Amino acid sequence: MKLPAHVKLVDVGPRDGLQNEQQPVPAAIKIELVHRLQDAGLKNIEVTSFVSPKWVPQMADNAEVMAGIRRQPGVCYSVLTPNLQGFEASLDSRPDEIVVFGAASEAFSQRNINCSIAESIERFRPVVEAARARGIPVRGAMSCTVGCPYEGEIAPERVERLARLMKGIGVQHVGVADTIGVGTPLKVQRALEATLRHFDIDDISGHFHDTYGQALANTLASLEMGVWQFDTSVAGLGGCPYAKGATGNVATEDVVYLLHGLGIATGIDLDKLIDAGQFISDFLGRKSGSRAGTALLNKRAAS
Repeated sequence: MKLPAHVKLVDVGPRDGLQNEQQPVPAAIKIELVHRLQDAGLKNIEVTSFVSPKWVPQMADNAEVMAGIRRQPGVCYSVLTPNLQGFEASLDSRPDEIVVFGAASEAFSQRNINCSIAESIERFRPVVEAARARGIPVRGAMSCTVGCPYEGEIAPERVERLARLMKGIGVQHVGVADTIGVGTPLKVQRALEATLRHFDIDDISGHFHDTYGQALANTLASLEMGVWQFDTSVAGLGGCPYAKGATGNVATEDVVYLLHGLGIATGIDLDKLIDAGQFISDFLGRKSGSRAGTALLNKRAAS
């Protein structure tokens, strides 16, 4: 197998992982989580989103969190902005990267952001233009690229269409997301192949949920294609509010354990990462969703 020598991970736990938590997570806890992640060696962290607190109350403290972070040189702090209003609200926080999101499924787009795919792209166009005019890179999250909770399986042609639309408005990088975790390696590879018609391999990342226990297999299948960037979430935080039964993102700890076992460099200290996962899991009052983290903590306790 010809695998990448180095992999970049974007930890989306502080944003994608925490946004659907029912209990309030104080800004101080979110800030501490970001600090622990960067201290563990994460160089890319998705911190928060600038969305209406009416829709995502958990992210209402976005500016406070961004202002409270002790920034480290070389770390990219990204924020999600669904529209121009959100983008403009984010500017005082000096984000290093902007994230916009679109779905490969029309039904999901309607349920998630109350508009069609085409309308969502037009909504993002001024955001992308404004960000790039200020020299801020733009990443696009492409959700439901293999399956949708409302439409079922998603054909690669629909992924290709979304990638083309994203490219057309100036998005520089896209994440191919298995939002509800139904993907298997072959389906994920087909979605990646469809995306590669419009984006270079260096401008694509994988974003896999672990509902059916396939996220690590899908990560390995992506690595085999040359994909070297992935979104992961510490302690496996997160889910999808519009996909009943969908579990969290693949745990950063599990992906790091896999990558290190393959001899692939990440620059991440797994022990410190596990401590970060335990920190947020303790606050939330539940077990970590990371199997590697749990196993290594048990090993630590026994020694």
